[in-house]
Amino acid sequence: MITAEMVKELRTVTGAGMMDCKNALVETAGDREKAIALLREKGLARAAKKASRVAAQGIVDAYIHLGGKVGVLLELDCETDFVAKTAEFKELARDICLQVAATNPSYLVKDDVPADILDKEKEILRAQALREGKPEKIVDKIVSGRIEKYYQENCLMEQSFIKDQDITIRKLVAEKIAKLGENMVVRRFVRFEVGEGQVDEANC
Repeated sequence: MITAEMVKELRTVTGAGMMDCKNALVETAGDREKAIALLREKGLARAAKKASRVAAQGIVDAYIHLGGKVGVLLELDCETDFVAKTAEFKELARDICLQVAATNPSYLVKDDVPADILDKEKEILRAQALREGKPEKIVDKIVSGRIEKYYQENCLMEQSFIKDQDITIRKLVAEKIAKLGENMVVRRFVRFEVGEGQVDEANC
């Protein structure tokens, strides 16, 4: 039996509508974890449909960490000024700023990785696999898998969310799109760290 308390609890966890929560629980025979997964899948599907819509509003958020040693500026866009002013949208921007501060990604998305950097990385990974004694016929497959790991470490949208390792930043944004009903785009970011890129004069 699906109780009102079960529906309420699922809504608190997922932020989905009451009927969506109830239907998910009915479909999964009351299994809370399966219902959460189902709502996420449906939310991602809805988000994909909104991805083509223009996101020309939004905010630029700033985050300073470690007593002024690390700073992040990030532009997060949406469709309307109304959503841009909501607490949930601002919280999303802040969470992504925290992600950038903590993980220092080099790129926003996979397509931002320059071809020459990618080719060099593949060469390194291929040589590494051969040194490990991997059979030549499966080396390309191994390299492909390790390149995906490279993307997950270096591209913000492919990284695991620091507050929930089960989802990526891409999925986090998609879930917010589904919940708030507007397309959202992480447009750009920049991370500053005191002393970054400076030569240590003592070692010159």
